[in-house]
Amino acid sequence: MLGELSPWHLLILAAVVLVLFGAKKLPDSARALGRSMRIFKAETQGLRDGEKAEGGQAQAAQGQESQASAPQQLSAPAKDDGTLVNGVPVSDAQRTNQPR
Repeated sequence: MLGELSPWHLLILAAVVLVLFGAKKLPDSARALGRSMRIFKAETQGLRDGEKAEGGQAQAAQGQESQASAPQQLSAPAKDDGTLVNGVPVSDAQRTNQPR
């Protein structure tokens, strides 16, 4: 019987929450909790979709690398124009999120 919640336990818990937070704040708190849950669900779904897309891109890149017969030449590093992010210079490649 240890660790089980009976209906009386839940009723007492609900009464304590009502007394602590008041009847006016409970609907607002529930609404904010619902919004937070929705945002969290959307973000986790976005991460899952992003991982699936990255996995497909990585497989495609491996296929292209195996088909390439000539070695790839490295391009010159991007020129720094003085833009700073958190005190660190940002190159063109980093600013546009594209590989060099």
